[in-house]
Amino acid sequence: MRVLVHIDDADIWREALSKRLPNAEIVTSDSDRDTPADYLAAWKPPAELLEKQTQLKGIINLGAGVDALLNSPALPKDVPIVKLRDAGMGPLIADYVRFGVLYFQRDFDRYFAQQIDAHWQEYPLIDKADWPVGVLGLGAIGAHVAQALAADGFPVHGWSRSPKSLEGVTCHHGDDGLSQLLGKVHTLVTLLPNTPSTRGIISADTLSQLPEGASLINPGRGALIDESALLDALGGGSQPGRLRGALLDAFDAEPLPADNPLWSHPRVRITPHMAGPTPVRDAADQVAELIKAMENGDPLDTVDPQAGY
Repeated sequence: MRVLVHIDDADIWREALSKRLPNAEIVTSDSDRDTPADYLAAWKPPAELLEKQTQLKGIINLGAGVDALLNSPALPKDVPIVKLRDAGMGPLIADYVRFGVLYFQRDFDRYFAQQIDAHWQEYPLIDKADWPVGVLGLGAIGAHVAQALAADGFPVHGWSRSPKSLEGVTCHHGDDGLSQLLGKVHTLVTLLPNTPSTRGIISADTLSQLPEGASLINPGRGALIDESALLDALGGGSQPGRLRGALLDAFDAEPLPADNPLWSHPRVRITPHMAGPTPVRDAADQVAELIKAMENGDPLDTVDPQAGY
């Protein structure tokens, strides 16, 4: 069995997978991308690599988001695709979201702004119990984040396309459920996949349904957000808009262009898509198990290219 790995730090992945699959030949695209492989473990593989791999029995997407892979014109037909589901990313993203929620709930955004003018003013504390948080997307990572926030004492509302049930989380679904959630939350967290139905879901209409002074955290997919609508909702300069602020980790164009107005907006905090890096140890365990399952013909939860996840 031959496994081809394509990702940054591919040698680290090769070493990790070699320990878990001792009878397999593990190679990287840097050393050998032309010889046919049985399985491809990759993150955003280029079209030319996919075009040369004509004998694949399966593709393992080394991350939660599959839009880059599914949008490749060279993606082979009828090859099953599986993706990492959490694989250690959930706790990391939960920490990122915790930081963002506390940043607004404890008024750190206001205190940091005051520091510029050497202004000393304390704000009344709002209890966690009075700061409802909405989580859009209740897959493996979204569910982990929602339940982590609930365990911290925040009232949490979760939303998905179809009905779901999570302990400690008030779950909503469908268009009516989305409107119900938006009207209740102080902070909105986006953890939906990038699909035709979710692209631009954070629109002018969506943002207008949030309470005045709400905040937005996006550790998910950049294409979910209509950036023009977000900027309008934030307002300009010293003139605040409906939205209090945003913590953004993912963008439609990455790296975020230097001339993008989000960089300089006083109520936006930007991080370089670092909320949930894939921990190699946990992920390699999952990749090895997925490859063994495909090799044995075991049933798997494969990606649906039509649904986009």
